[in-house]
Amino acid sequence: MIQIYHYNKCGKSRGALCLLENKNAKFSVRYYIDNPLNVKELKALHKKLNVPLIEMVRTNETVYKKLFADKTPTDKQLLEAIAEHPILLQRPIVETNENAIIARPPEKVLDFIN
Repeated sequence: MIQIYHYNKCGKSRGALCLLENKNAKFSVRYYIDNPLNVKELKALHKKLNVPLIEMVRTNETVYKKLFADKTPTDKQLLEAIAEHPILLQRPIVETNENAIIARPPEKVLDFIN
């Protein structure tokens, strides 16, 4: 089963969602701002993404800059920050049972689901 971590206000997230719909893919949507991931879920997602943890983080967000101004956060600090401030999670993320991708650009989702 495919799941997309989606944020309605993000054009790239809406684009990935639209591509999934146009492909008639079976998927579920997790509105992660309203239903944030906990640290355990974030760790599992990070493992599936197989990227440095910092790539899961929106480092240009104001909250990131306030939390980590002039510091290099540890992975534990990053996970806790994303759990507490879900706006920090990079988007969109598309996940299957086996792996996941950050769908930037949104067209990456097409290769991922094929």
